Amino acid sequence: MTHTHANTLRKGYVPSRFGQLHYVEAGTGVPVLMLHQTPRSWTEYLDVLPLVGARHRAIAMDTLGFGASAKPEGPHTVERFADAVSALLDQLGLEYFHLVGHHTGGVIAVEVAARLQDRVASLLLSATPFVDDEKRRAAVTGAQIDYVDPKPDGSHLQELWNKRGGFYRPGEEASLTRYVIDALTVLDRVEEGHEAVRAYDMERRLPHLTARTLAVCAPDDHYSLPSLAKFAAALDCETRVLSDGHVAAPEQVPAEFARTVLEWVDRG
Repeated sequence: MTHTHANTLRKGYVPSRFGQLHYVEAGTGVPVLMLHQTPRSWTEYLDVLPLVGARHRAIAMDTLGFGASAKPEGPHTVERFADAVSALLDQLGLEYFHLVGHHTGGVIAVEVAARLQDRVASLLLSATPFVDDEKRRAAVTGAQIDYVDPKPDGSHLQELWNKRGGFYRPGEEASLTRYVIDALTVLDRVEEGHEAVRAYDMERRLPHLTARTLAVCAPDDHYSLPSLAKFAAALDCETRVLSDGHVAAPEQVPAEFARTVLEWVDRG
């Protein structure tokens, strides 16, 4: 495979019962499907795709209801997100694949892996919240993460920027801009991905995972870092702390993130 081919991002849509699902891919070979956090899109993996695509068929889909994927009515749930992932896999003819999920994408990946089991060659859970009773109790009184009230003067755009500005460092404004674009795309339902995660009965699904699993997290992502020990205890899986990064690790340390994915994928 040439370096140029690996860096070529190919965009596509597949049909589903929800409407069209959008995805972007790079490279060829064994598929590695990557799922993004709320309220992002495939662009969270913009710099990761060509790096993983140098050795594999790297695919990043827009979660149902986000990015350029269909936005059906009715409440979002992790189960419905997983239904859409399965639809994409079936439409692309992917019988066997590696699965990567970041934050909300990791929770969706748990559900997909619990359902599809032996079709999942490996599972990498990045900064994935461990949803247990403690997490659900905390969510009852928790503040809204991304919601802003649209203002006639457009000041909510600055408010969106400020909501996540503390997760990014100087020089990472392009990544923060992509977050704002993604959030604006789903502004009326921007919190629903978070709400779906909090309502998910993860403990009941974890025993159904059969894929070898690695849980990773960036050192400054204090929201998800405590989940590593919980996943290790529940799944007897390996864990790893990246050298740098926060909530936006795939954008902040894309080379290390891609290298971690490739090492885990290629270990099997």
